[in-house]
Amino acid sequence: MKLTRASTALFLSLFIGLTACQTSPTDRRMGVALEDTAISARVKSRLAVDPIVKATDVQVETFRGTVQLSGFVDSPESARRAVDLASRVEGVQEVKNALIVK
Repeated sequence: MKLTRASTALFLSLFIGLTACQTSPTDRRMGVALEDTAISARVKSRLAVDPIVKATDVQVETFRGTVQLSGFVDSPESARRAVDLASRVEGVQEVKNALIVK
């Protein structure tokens, strides 16, 4: 009987200990959302200071490392440059170009 109680106590201790260390899916989603926000900010910053892009009419959205650029640029060169700059930002996995040339 003592062995069974000891085994049960050990099992419960391990189970509680391991589940306490686990992060919740909400915590992971929050981390991803915060990272996406940071990526968007870094991309916007790069686009804003670039003399070719002049990103006044460019919107940046990030979802799980995929950046989507939308809005208006002055030339095809500006659109290519915006995609190139965005793809070089740390954390960017992919860039989707939905930019429209005025």
